[in-house]
Amino acid sequence: MADIDIDVDDLERRMEGAVSVLRSEFAGLRTGRASAAILDPVTVPAYGSQLPVNQCATINVPDPRMITVSIWDRTLVSAVDKAIRDSGLGLNPVVDGTILRLPIPELNEERRRELARVAGKYAEGARVAVRNVRRDGMDQVKAAKSEGMSEDDQKLWSDEIQTLTDSAVAEIDEALKAKQEEIMQV
Repeated sequence: MADIDIDVDDLERRMEGAVSVLRSEFAGLRTGRASAAILDPVTVPAYGSQLPVNQCATINVPDPRMITVSIWDRTLVSAVDKAIRDSGLGLNPVVDGTILRLPIPELNEERRRELARVAGKYAEGARVAVRNVRRDGMDQVKAAKSEGMSEDDQKLWSDEIQTLTDSAVAEIDEALKAKQEEIMQV
């Protein structure tokens, strides 16, 4: 009998990666509370390339309804202001020298429901990614069967991969529930 191993650690790492990406996507969803992660997707044309805002300014959250962006280079103030306005985040910076103040407006009920739906779409994308990793693992098991893996070993590997998948999906569901509760809080 051939000694065949399935790389479960790789499968687990890839599933954890999908959950990690989901958490970072959730961090970017505006919930009515200030968070520096809201500005993560914003890039600024500076020094001949596109830089993330956090590489040309210091981002602070002095209170739950305000973000301040302290720009290091005075010449980039208007570029950062324009990038934030054009980002689609619904934020309107107030320029005060080299500091931009970003008041976080209250969310209305309709916008909260829309954000909850967006969170659900992000979670479904993460579930699909986890299921794709599961499928890759099951394909490895099938390939190992053709190389002489016993049926008992095949069942053990399949069960282990399914357990990993169930665990990752449960983590995604918990994160989604927590994010939706955070969004719908008044």
